[in-house]
Amino acid sequence: MTIRTILVDDEPLAIQGLELRLQPHDDVEIIAKCQNGREAISAIKTHKPDLVFLDIQMPGFDGFSVVQGLMDVEPPLFVFVTAYSDHAIRAFEAQATDYLMKPVEEARLAETLDRVRQRLSERGSREEATKLKEALAEHAPEAAAEIAAESDGAGDQVAANRYEKMINVKDQGQIFRVDVDTIELIEAAGDYMVIKTAANTLILRETMKDLEKRLDPRRFQRIHRSTIVNLDLVKQVKPHTNGECFLVLDSGSSVKVSRSYRDVVARFVH
Repeated sequence: MTIRTILVDDEPLAIQGLELRLQPHDDVEIIAKCQNGREAISAIKTHKPDLVFLDIQMPGFDGFSVVQGLMDVEPPLFVFVTAYSDHAIRAFEAQATDYLMKPVEEARLAETLDRVRQRLSERGSREEATKLKEALAEHAPEAAAEIAAESDGAGDQVAANRYEKMINVKDQGQIFRVDVDTIELIEAAGDYMVIKTAANTLILRETMKDLEKRLDPRRFQRIHRSTIVNLDLVKQVKPHTNGECFLVLDSGSSVKVSRSYRDVVARFVH
């Protein structure tokens, strides 16, 4: 698989440096280089790349504006590149696949490309599955209906089995095995996740978006843009002002639910 890639940065030296670091990766094909946001939007719509390395701070259209300008098309995968770590949260809110700090380290770039390859593989599998379902529905509707009925009955068990039961966290040269049942709270801190249990606090290098995919959404829900809680360990809901509220966890700690995530609380009152 060739990863058709566009590089976007207003600094020519930054583009050259990234291009050099990408050369050892034979599956990466650079199809365009852009020096501002407007060029980037035009090139992405024209070339339809798989991947875009996108500088955040650029004159005029910044990196976030580029993403917003592509809402009417199927977007590529984005990797944000910047010299400023305080953009990390916004980068992941903009559905970035990863976030690289300048100057880009080769080892960190290799990790990013592994993540990109996985995402592209998953995207291809989903597209093939969709095409197969459409063909089946058109040419064998009775079989499609039967498969759908069977899937509905087994859906809960399949869903439960595909989520993590244990999470490995490497910390100071040691690897800790964390039972997801014991996780009370997960908070984003830049490129890291802070995982809290009643007995321990551990740091995991992973994006919130990727970690969410590994956890059962029927149990682990976001209550703030940078906070996930284990709903099984919520023992009390306390209303607060302006439509917000607090969740009290088994350990006694309390976390605020922002107004944007009030639907999470609704499941406790039905």
